[in-house]
Amino acid sequence: MGTGQGVDTTSEIWNADLAPVDARHRTWRWVHFAALWVGMVMCIPSYMLASGLIEQGMSAGQAVGTVLLGNLIVLVPMLLVGHSGAKYGVPFAVIARSAFGVRGNKLPALLRALIACGWFGIQCWVGGSAIYAIGNILTAGALDGAKLGWIGINAGQLACFFLFWALHLYFIAKGPESIRWVETVTAPLKILIILALLWWAYDKAGGFGSLLSAPSQFGPGGAKEGGFWVAFLPGLTAMVGYWSTLAINIPDFTRFARSQKDQYQGQALGLPLPMAGLAFISVAVTSATITVYGKAIWDPVDLAGRMEGIAVAIGLAIIVIDTLCVNLAANTVGPAYDFAAIFPRAVNFSRGGYITAAIGVIMMPWKLIESTQGYIFTWLLGYGALLGPLLGIMLADYWLVRRARLSLEGLFDLNGPYAYSGGWNLTALAAFIIAVLPNIPGFLHAAFPAAFAGVPAFFQAIYSYAWFTGLFIATVLYAALMRRVPAS
Repeated sequence: MGTGQGVDTTSEIWNADLAPVDARHRTWRWVHFAALWVGMVMCIPSYMLASGLIEQGMSAGQAVGTVLLGNLIVLVPMLLVGHSGAKYGVPFAVIARSAFGVRGNKLPALLRALIACGWFGIQCWVGGSAIYAIGNILTAGALDGAKLGWIGINAGQLACFFLFWALHLYFIAKGPESIRWVETVTAPLKILIILALLWWAYDKAGGFGSLLSAPSQFGPGGAKEGGFWVAFLPGLTAMVGYWSTLAINIPDFTRFARSQKDQYQGQALGLPLPMAGLAFISVAVTSATITVYGKAIWDPVDLAGRMEGIAVAIGLAIIVIDTLCVNLAANTVGPAYDFAAIFPRAVNFSRGGYITAAIGVIMMPWKLIESTQGYIFTWLLGYGALLGPLLGIMLADYWLVRRARLSLEGLFDLNGPYAYSGGWNLTALAAFIIAVLPNIPGFLHAAFPAAFAGVPAFFQAIYSYAWFTGLFIATVLYAALMRRVPAS
């Protein structure tokens, strides 16, 4: 990786995986970033985003438009935060030291890592479900069985989950370069596969059916007439929150960029339009399933299991490979670096990846996505309430307070310009806590509606756009308070 000129390699907060990337290893061009995003976008949870919005009452056009708008919004902080990684060659958890302190960075690193662990587990569940479907096809349903008590799934599902989970360990051991290679090679293949699925749907149904032309339930005479904004605001926030984890830790990838132009172009091409395109394909294919199977099938694993002939095995095998690639890029690199930053002398990239894999199991991810309500309005909105303030503080610190100028040596110096008070910036902590507080009542109401039924409508409304609320409050408050802190 290199050490970075003047950086103290004996510091207890330095290790080789956190060190600045030298010029020899800054090899990522725009095509690598575009391929990375195409690879991460083409996954089952992304495919199912539009379904959740249509279930809430949106028309196909409204759902696809909401997905596109959400990703255009999140692209802006993605590029702004990515600038720091490309300029200084260090990961998110090190960049965060300038705002939170050389020891305080452990807080944002831990929060980001735990959320990524949840996503890691969710993707392992999706991949394991595909293996489970393949196994049942080959054994005539031998993997079916009763659920295992409090675990909530049967033994066959659990075994397939762990089988898919174990596949990640090889790439974790090989490091982030192996992940870049896998994404670059498979991204074009994923696009072809998705287009093939679209052609299959059109051919089998003789068109895309009625779902694409079905009116919104919020229109005149609809079941939810006049309620569009009630669904749109939290839906848009959830779409932004979907990639908000990557918006924070994108320096983990842009640190390898050959130039700022490469990371800007690659991300702008690879994120918004592919997400909107996948949302359209999701709606179109599901519309066709109504004609072919008599009901809407949103889950592509379920759909692949209903296909006939060799298409079944091929479709499910592709889902396994695709989910593995996405999980490695989106949910392994970031938390691996985060855990390395929390315990720099004890944990390297590989050990951080193994910790991520272990926590991903403990979180029992199949329970996180049991329903649309739980997936979008509790999981996505809930962690957005945490990540919005973190992102706001990072943006304010890097662009408003420091004008994109950091001391690379200071990021690894316990007594340097980012030492603050015992290594913690109390201003950042105060801004974070204050920005999170308004969203707590709304989250409790969404997660535990029976226990918190009396939460005032005001707080429920704030929670509908939790990411935006937290981002705005934290940005303004941190920038204002840091005017009183001596410049470094």
